[in-house]
Amino acid sequence: GGHYRPPHCFARYKSAILVAYRNQEKYLRHLLYYIHPFLQRQQLSYTIYLIQQVGTGSFNRAKLLNVGVREAMKDEEWDCLVLHDVDLVPENDYNLYICDEYYPKHMASAMDKFQYTLPYKSFFGGVSALTPEHYMKINGFPNTYWGDGGENDDIATRIHLAGMKILRTSPHLGRYRVMDYSEETEIQEPWRRPPSRHNTRKTWKADGMNTLQFRLLSRTKHPLYTKITVD
Repeated sequence: GGHYRPPHCFARYKSAILVAYRNQEKYLRHLLYYIHPFLQRQQLSYTIYLIQQVGTGSFNRAKLLNVGVREAMKDEEWDCLVLHDVDLVPENDYNLYICDEYYPKHMASAMDKFQYTLPYKSFFGGVSALTPEHYMKINGFPNTYWGDGGENDDIATRIHLAGMKILRTSPHLGRYRVMDYSEETEIQEPWRRPPSRHNTRKTWKADGMNTLQFRLLSRTKHPLYTKITVD
């Protein structure tokens, strides 16, 4: 089921790695190839969860991560929930996949896609780490973002509305490679902040973990991950 604990010592941290997923087999193979030895070198106790959306409708990354948190918490009292895009690979072993005790942590602070800088100041995409307490304090992620983009800004706003701030991993540690990335398209089409379609200030308490509805189709353990398939 993609679970590991160090055989010769007691792991100080237990982290659930949650990956929202749909039909990205090539990216997944790359991620699994790199991430297991990376996490084992950090001597973490961890499980990798793949949350897969079925059907041909718009992808809903944020809601899938809510599902992943709900299902992962049935297995273990995790210290940390690491929310991980399938196409990102960490470059630095000292980028520890553990949570900050007080505030949500943005880990992908320097992606090659953005020339190893943030695309804009409040960016919270890619890889982030929240304790279960942080996650429930912001009422999880919004369930209403269908299609790509926008939900990361909603989450950043939720963190501030809940009286917390975003911690960022320093750029020399939080370096990530975006897989299968074409530099030409970035030059032709500069990355832009997606326009907000929601009034987060009004909706955050009524759209999230407290209103999460889904149909669990299957939960299967594969050698390198636990797969949760939902409608």
